[in-house]
Order: sequence, then structure tokens, then C-alpha cells
Amino acid sequence: MADPIEHVIVLMLENRAFDHVLGDCPKIKSKVGHAPNGFNAYNGVTYTQASGAGRQVTDDPHHDTSDVLVQLQGVGSAATNGGFVLDYARNYPGLANLGEVMRYHANGALPAIHALAESFTVCDQWHASVPGPTWTNRLFAMSGTSLGRVKMPNGIMGLNLHWYDQPTVFDRLNEQRKDWKVYFGDTPLSLLLVHQWEPENVARHHHMTDFYKDAAGEAAQFPAFAFIEPSYMSPGANDAHPPHDIIEADVLVARVYNAIRANEELWMSSLLVVLFDEHGGFYDPVLPPAAIPPDHHAEEYSFTQYGVRVPALLVSPYAANGFYSEVLDHTSLLKYLQEKWDLGDLGARAAGAQSIAAALQAKSGTAAPTSLQTARPAGPPQLATGTLSSHQSALVALSQHLEAMTEEDPGVVAARSRQVLSGPQSQIDVAVDRVEAFIAQQSAKVAD
Repeated sequence: MADPIEHVIVLMLENRAFDHVLGDCPKIKSKVGHAPNGFNAYNGVTYTQASGAGRQVTDDPHHDTSDVLVQLQGVGSAATNGGFVLDYARNYPGLANLGEVMRYHANGALPAIHALAESFTVCDQWHASVPGPTWTNRLFAMSGTSLGRVKMPNGIMGLNLHWYDQPTVFDRLNEQRKDWKVYFGDTPLSLLLVHQWEPENVARHHHMTDFYKDAAGEAAQFPAFAFIEPSYMSPGANDAHPPHDIIEADVLVARVYNAIRANEELWMSSLLVVLFDEHGGFYDPVLPPAAIPPDHHAEEYSFTQYGVRVPALLVSPYAANGFYSEVLDHTSLLKYLQEKWDLGDLGARAAGAQSIAAALQAKSGTAAPTSLQTARPAGPPQLATGTLSSHQSALVALSQHLEAMTEEDPGVVAARSRQVLSGPQSQIDVAVDRVEAFIAQQSAKVAD
């Protein structure tokens, strides 16, 4: 029988653990037999998992590899992953609300994500590829390796950028003449990859407004593979990275789903994968298992253990309402694409990964909501930009590198450099301007 899935659409959000997002959903509680009940002990106090996670967590839990390895320890008790509160406390001395990292969102608090979880396949053993931060996990999602690196840049004074010239899923799709696009909110992290700087590849990067237009068009014209990156920068951030309002990420999920679902031809030929790149320092009770290193690179980490479990949903007429409980990571998606479209090598981790193919049905049979809620529930106002998160600082660093590859007027470059010094919001604005200029100039080379 012919494969009915012609379009694979990946929406990758930021920094939330599995139980933190999905633990209170009735389907998940029915499977495990109880609400989330893990705990950490710290300084004589026991912190248990509890409902009521904040929409805007102003004290962003740390999630560098050094932090995650502390979080995964059993500290002061027999608790699994017993170091989350300890790590939060050491990064925020004197913080009163240490239990925030143990909290989860009540069922229905994330209307779109929870509705999809109740209707489609929940992958309840999907782990981040690495116990570490955003960049390394997104590099694994797009290429199967981070070439031995786990450390993030630290703003304009600590670039810490590396030459990520490994083969990517986008390269392999090009080889097989499979159409692909990256749809993005403001600063696509696909541009971390050296091969993505080629004009032909840059020209495949499009704003989210183009996604909604393309999804409304003929299904045959929609790309075979679409990678959706949210907006990482304020105002308008919808990536779920603290301190951003997670409701904005939920609305993005709803809008993406609604766009696909409204086009019956596209819906009946698509798989939407909704997942998070890493856990963001929020507690999950499942100890990550051992993992296969992707290659010989071990400059900053051994890559012998998966990261913390993250939310992952398979949304499609061919994804049943149930669970897929094989151990997965972001390279499981690469393995699926490799087998599906006969793509070339993407490293040892992807070669040994469990594909998601077995979770999918050959025939349509899943009742799907016709639309999801996009109205924002009443809540706190969007926070003003005070200081940049480590991820945003890293994006500013990346933008500076991209600008160096443009043919920008020296006066414009100098003006941006001065603007960067005037505060966090100016740094964000400059980063977005630099990326826009890079994409426009490189894409113009293809048009010419």
C-alpha cells in the first residue's frame, strides 16, 4: 500500500518537560494510574509535583549540561532525578518559590496541546537528544550531531560559535529532490548549520505568514518536509521559553493545526509532529536511559545519555489516539525520514534510533477536532524585556556572525553596533534586522 503521508511538518517548541506539560492529561493519568507524584528533597523540605505551573516563569530554570547532570542525581533522598530543586536553589539563592520546577500545568490549562494529546498519539518516552541546552538539541534534530558541543554562546562578548559543517536532513532532502522549507517567527536556528548558508538553502526560509498561505493552497505544492521555528524574541515570543508566556506557544500550536486541518487534502496527506527541544530545567520523573554517541566528537560531552523526557505528539489522520512508548529522541524523526525517503547517512545516533514509523497507521481512522482554540485566556500581561535569556543572547551572537557574511553598508553595520549597546530590546531588534538582511541578500542571489 502506498504511504499516505506525503508531508511531514515539525513544530519544535522550547524548554518544557513531559510531566510539566502533559502529566495532568486524563489519558496520561489513566495509563500511569495517578497524577504526577514525583518529589525532590532539599534542605530538609520535600517538594512534590503539584498542579498550578506558572504561565510566565520569571526565574528561568537552568539547563546547561552541567545543570542537567545535577538535576538527574538522586540528592538527599531516594527520589528519581532528585537534583532539580537543588540546582534551582543554587542558581537562584534565596528564591522563595523553589517548588516551581516541580509544578505541572493542570489539564485544560494549555487548551490546544492538551486537546491534541487527548486525540492523537502521545510519545511518552521521547527524550531530548542530549542532557543540555537548546542549540545542541536542535542540532541533533536537524543533523543527528552537535559535533561534540553542548555549550551555548554568551552574547556579543562570548561568541563561542563553532563550524557546524556536518551533513543535515536538509542536505539529504536536496539529494533526493524532496522539497523542504523552514518557516520561522524571527531568527531561525537552522542557520546555525554551515550548509544552510548556501543561497539555495537560505531561500527556503520563510516567515510564518507564508506557512499559513502555503497551507491554504494546493496540497501538491506544499513542501514534503516543513520545519517550523517559533518566535524566540520579544515582543511576540511564542516559543514557550521562560519567561515567555507558554499560552502564546499553545496558540501557535492551535494556529498551525487549524491551518492544516482546514485544508482537507493537506490534512489527509500530512503528519504534524509537535515536540519540545529540551526540558528547560523543569522536573520529570523518568531517568533518561543510555544513548549511542553520534560520532567520535566528545569535546564537551560524551553523549552517552539521553536528555530529560519531553512532550511529543504525532498528529495525523494516521496517528491513533493512544501511546507510542518506545524510547525515542530527536534522531528518531531523522530515522523515520531516512527510511521514508531513502535519505543518506546522518550519523550513528540516527542509524541506531527507533523510528516513529511503527506508531503510524496505513489507513485513516482517527477522529480529529475540526479546530482548536486560539483565543488567549485571561492572564498576566506580557513581560517587558529586562535582561536577555541565555538563548536570546546566543541568538544575538549568531546574528553578528551572519551579518559578517552580508554585503551590508558599513554605516548600517556601525549603527547596529551602537544600537546593541543601548539595552536588551535594542539587542533583540538588531538581531532580527541582521537575520532579515542575511536572508534577503542570500535569497536575492538565487532570484538573480
